[in-house]
Amino acid sequence: MIDEITTVLEPSPLPGFVETAYVKGLTKRAMSYLKAGYPVHFRGASGTGKTTLAMHVSRQIGRPVVIMHGDEQFTTADLVGGEHGYHFRKLVDNFISRVKKTEEDMTKCWMDNRLTVACRYGFTLIYDEFTRSRPEANNILLSILQEGMMDMPVGRGGDEPYLKVHPKFSAIFTSNPEEYAGVHKSQDALRDRMVTIDVDFFDYDTEVAITRAKSRIPLASAKTIVNIVRDLRDSGKCEFPPTVRGCIIIAKTLKGQGFTPAGSNGNFLQICQDILASETSRVGKLSNQKAIKEAVKKLVHKYVRKS
Repeated sequence: MIDEITTVLEPSPLPGFVETAYVKGLTKRAMSYLKAGYPVHFRGASGTGKTTLAMHVSRQIGRPVVIMHGDEQFTTADLVGGEHGYHFRKLVDNFISRVKKTEEDMTKCWMDNRLTVACRYGFTLIYDEFTRSRPEANNILLSILQEGMMDMPVGRGGDEPYLKVHPKFSAIFTSNPEEYAGVHKSQDALRDRMVTIDVDFFDYDTEVAITRAKSRIPLASAKTIVNIVRDLRDSGKCEFPPTVRGCIIIAKTLKGQGFTPAGSNGNFLQICQDILASETSRVGKLSNQKAIKEAVKKLVHKYVRKS
């Protein structure tokens, strides 16, 4: 029986998911390693679609999915399980009418957390942004991924010193590059136990297709937005390069206002400046913001004329 503390998802089609040749190639590579018994690690910048890709690959596996999100406050117990509440038992013996005997005892209740549930039942584990958890919290993964054994905590009860991992258990990890704020350096021993696939920015056709699928704007408008974002990315002026996430936000905002880039009376420029200046800068210096907005202005004038 699966504890109520754990949420298990049934794999289902992702709404608006775009599967271009680029995405199919990543999926095929990941599935080849997973079928060979190796966990897969998607590593890349924020906004490059790592989590969505992990969800898509998990659907190809076809097993129920358990998702964990890396957290600085995680301990091993947050992955494996712990004691939650108490079980109270009371027995009243009144076999002899003049003698009443009462026995009471109270024991702590153990509940498995998501990692244990996935290992026990052979589910697919998606550990999103796992390097945001401290390395010592993730040490439990070493024996799971290498020997297929999970050390069980002493306080769990029972005679099991370890849990044999179910043969259908699979693991998919995602992470940001180590230079990102809040990201820990992964242990070499853990990284050696998985196959890392570096996820770069999508190709042009994929970005256009994703932008359209998420916003339902015309093809010409989607191309204009993607052209602006990709040129800004290639300019080298950004602290953080803009991603397809910026394309989607611009497109959805445009769609919500009922505009096209050419027929927005200047609103399209303002939308692009606000969103792209926000996405490409974490420090927020006025000089950086001014440079980005000026670059966006030139790009909008360049591509809106063509559209």
